[in-house]
Amino acid sequence: MLLEGKVSIISGIGPGLGQELAYVFAREGSDVVLAARTESKLKEVATEIARLWPERRTLIVPTDISDRVQTKRLVDATVAEFGRVDVLVNSAFLPPQFTMFDEANFDDWKRSYDVTVFGTLQLTQDVIAPMKAAGKGSIVFVNSMIQLKPLPGQSGYATTKGALTVAARMLAKELGPFGIRVNSAFMGWMWGPPVQGYVEAMAAATGRSTEDVIADITKDIPLGFIPDDSDCANAAAFFASDLAKVITGGELNVNGGEFMC
Repeated sequence: MLLEGKVSIISGIGPGLGQELAYVFAREGSDVVLAARTESKLKEVATEIARLWPERRTLIVPTDISDRVQTKRLVDATVAEFGRVDVLVNSAFLPPQFTMFDEANFDDWKRSYDVTVFGTLQLTQDVIAPMKAAGKGSIVFVNSMIQLKPLPGQSGYATTKGALTVAARMLAKELGPFGIRVNSAFMGWMWGPPVQGYVEAMAAATGRSTEDVIADITKDIPLGFIPDDSDCANAAAFFASDLAKVITGGELNVNGGEFMC
């Protein structure tokens, strides 16, 4: 198991990648601290982990990461329960409304930045002290292909992720001397509830079959299929694991080859 004996905080637990991160980390041996605003979803994921991996410990901490009091409470609760924080996976985000830039509502953007950027960075800042005390740690930023392969209408979302890219690089430089690694995984299309819902909505709106909508997506993916969100979660587990102990400042494309650099 890649993460045996580790304690991992995962933000943004929800349908799709968020819950799959929790399942993959539990499968690979980590105790998991589940954070998101919706307590019922946290309980659902914790129940599934208990069913599949009863030896894993879970801690549920409902958290709005845009509230600095709540991010500190999350980290404090983790240390109180487990004595340390080995891994932080920053998966929480709030995209602004998808519009063309000249129609953007910047109040909407600010709310997105409060969660995706400042909330993520506040939570990251809060885990640094216990990681420094331990002399090690791994921070994984879940990023997006959107800032690498721009699509019209998604400038707000892309700029939030762009800010996190730069932040992760700076943190890798600053925290490396303390044994804390910081890496980013750039996700593309991921098959799970959100993308399935998108495909079904597009099919209904255009009168096309779901197969045609999927084919329009996969034509740009060399592997020929939409990667499953659980497979994408494996990339975060790799960065969190000791297999990546000499990797920091890394930026890994996890998108079936749709974007290559």
